[in-house]
Amino acid sequence: MIPIITMLYGGLLGLLLIVLSFRVVGYRRSSGVGIGDGGNEAASRLIRVQANFVEYVPFALIIMLLLEMNGENPVALHIFGALLFLARVAHASGLSQNPAYSRGRFGGALVTFLLLIIGSVWLIVRSVIGQMG
Repeated sequence: MIPIITMLYGGLLGLLLIVLSFRVVGYRRSSGVGIGDGGNEAASRLIRVQANFVEYVPFALIIMLLLEMNGENPVALHIFGALLFLARVAHASGLSQNPAYSRGRFGGALVTFLLLIIGSVWLIVRSVIGQMG
């Protein structure tokens, strides 16, 4: 089985990571800062947006891949992937604009956490059912 659904969202999320990374690189090039944020709060947010993405997205994609490889419903997998992508866009946008609180940051983090919880429980249930059958 070729995991074409996970491939689609992995590709979209990979491109989003490039966008987030280029924002950090652009700041560093324009400010002459090689490592870190140079004490700039806006730069610190850019770096955290990228780092937060890298902290959560790979595991969500692994969950999605395992579900797809176990033959889960394609529509459910598309919903999972689309929500993950939209959540990460919302989180990046919200955190980039406001370091304290924004709806995008809150909503993006909440949806990401819910997807990780739902996906993790889904995998556990599939594992238990698989062992029984």
